[in-house]
Amino acid sequence: MTGKKISVNGNKLVSIGCFLGFMGCIPAANWMIGNIGTVCTSPHGPCLVPVAPWGPGGHPLMAPSGVLMIGLALVLRDLVQRRLGRGVALAAIVAGAALSGAVAPPQLVYASALAFLLSELADFAVYTPLQARGLVLAVLASSVVGLIADSVLFLWLAFGSLDFLAGQILGKLWMVLLTLPFIHWVRRHEIAQQSVTE
Repeated sequence: MTGKKISVNGNKLVSIGCFLGFMGCIPAANWMIGNIGTVCTSPHGPCLVPVAPWGPGGHPLMAPSGVLMIGLALVLRDLVQRRLGRGVALAAIVAGAALSGAVAPPQLVYASALAFLLSELADFAVYTPLQARGLVLAVLASSVVGLIADSVLFLWLAFGSLDFLAGQILGKLWMVLLTLPFIHWVRRHEIAQQSVTE
């Protein structure tokens, strides 16, 4: 009986951790864009990080540094939706955008919030029907769709340009791929929990 109680509490902790992590990724990404990078383009431009050693003109492919957090956020969003529901995922976006107001300029906050909401809708359209076929497949497919939608809208609204689009997409994709072993572990844990409760 004690083991079952611990596992239920463990599931709640994982769900809460996913929610807080997802919500926190949004302001963290917005703060990073203005403060962390190997190159900062101007006082109002993004700080950039290399996401691939190759790129235009033989230079590394660069992206705004927030991609490191947003790739993770896309995966956490799917876990929040799976464990806590769509409404909670949307609430995390709203809360994350509100927290961003304390650490980022308004233009970044608005661009981030709108891009997240659009990518959330795209994610719902892909993730929800695929999750029954396999969690890893659903997370990968929905994250790819979401990261493209998020990247295009965010770059256009925040900077009025798609100059960093290739870097944005690749940087987010790297982060999604790095999290897939965790997603696989989550799914195996869910299956083990179901067999214990049956």
